Amino acid sequence: MASFKKSFESLKGTSHSAAKGVTGSAVQAAQDAVQQVADSSKETVNTAAQEASSQSRAAIGKAADKATDAMKEFGQKMESK
Repeated sequence: MASFKKSFESLKGTSHSAAKGVTGSAVQAAQDAVQQVADSSKETVNTAAQEASSQSRAAIGKAADKATDAMKEFGQKMESK
């Protein structure tokens, strides 16, 4: 009977260790997946911000060019009067 109990305790310990190993692996895999999504999201947001900034600079440049042209045109009209 003592031998049976000892075998049972050993099996219980082995099962517990195996379960902890599986759980640890699953947790690590989930953490890795979350990290990959976070990294991907950061990269996507960074790319979108850079594109928005570039488009904003281009729009501001065009508006400034138009304003400069309008002022020159206005100045020429005033000179001719």
